[in-house]
Amino acid sequence: MVFQAVEADLAEAAPVGVGKKMRKENPKKFFTKEEKEKIVHAIQEAEQKTSGEIRVHLASSCKKSVLEEATETFEKLGMTQTKVRNGILFFLSLSDHQFAILGDIGIHEKVHKEFWDHIRDTVIESFKKEEFSEGLIAGIHECGEKLKLYFPRDHTDQNELSNDVSSF
Repeated sequence: MVFQAVEADLAEAAPVGVGKKMRKENPKKFFTKEEKEKIVHAIQEAEQKTSGEIRVHLASSCKKSVLEEATETFEKLGMTQTKVRNGILFFLSLSDHQFAILGDIGIHEKVHKEFWDHIRDTVIESFKKEEFSEGLIAGIHECGEKLKLYFPRDHTDQNELSNDVSSF
């Protein structure tokens, strides 16, 4: 079970910012190869500072609420199985224009709702300008900085989860 989450309706947050890019509902084609590489690189950079695990997942749509879908995805991706329960998931539902960030229990015990609200707002500011990869990268970097305070990386740390942008 995931313990901390925030969500945003991107259509309401940025009616102008749901243009050409957001209408691409195919998660495999939403980001260019270069954008995916930049997101993966941001995850790698963030995880170099912390034992925390960060994932990005794209869904074409949600059959349930974005938080329910994101929670199920969090579990399917094995994010509740990390050693100290310190995973974070950035979840986008493309056709629904919905976005959620989830953190596992280890993070929930350390950070407050204001942290999650700040990350959400940082990401959405870029989304409003249709800068989707840039928004995720900014959010990922913010998470890495916070995670390193509570979950610093040590010499025994191993990457427990894939850094790739996922979809299924």
